[in-house]
Amino acid sequence: MKKKIYTRRGDGGQTTLIGGQRVYKYDVRVEAYGTIDELNSNLGLLATYLENEELEQIRYIQTRLFDVGTSLAKDIKVASEIVLMDSSMLNILEKWIDQIETDLPDRDGFIIPGGVRASALCQVCRTVCRRAERRIVELASQKPVDPVLIKVMNRLSDFLFVFGLKLNIRNV
Repeated sequence: MKKKIYTRRGDGGQTTLIGGQRVYKYDVRVEAYGTIDELNSNLGLLATYLENEELEQIRYIQTRLFDVGTSLAKDIKVASEIVLMDSSMLNILEKWIDQIETDLPDRDGFIIPGGVRASALCQVCRTVCRRAERRIVELASQKPVDPVLIKVMNRLSDFLFVFGLKLNIRNV
């Protein structure tokens, strides 16, 4: 028998974390991993504008965001049992940022988001990423959170910023 998409367990406004703990859907932990999901969906839309290495980079990020979301969805009882993040994503993002920045002109002041669609969408992804980072920091102020997650989200928003600039320069 095919498994149904609905379970009815969330109809009362609660959801189950990895480990079995039930929390309300407005819980800061749910907000954090829900915003990661929103970011991943927006990155999926961004990917429709990309090809080759750029597409591979976004797909890598999307895959790793599942790890971030899983880490955030753990309840306290299993938080120490599941280790998903290490500094490898951080290192890769920094390498990509450094590569992109070598080809960017010097900038002074704020950049108005826009330009080609892919670049504009990249900046939308960046702002969702920043919101996810804020939710994770809020969660970390209340409950144990892998500190690598905050660093990864901070670096990811930096990557999305320069990636968007690169897309505009390439397509001008």
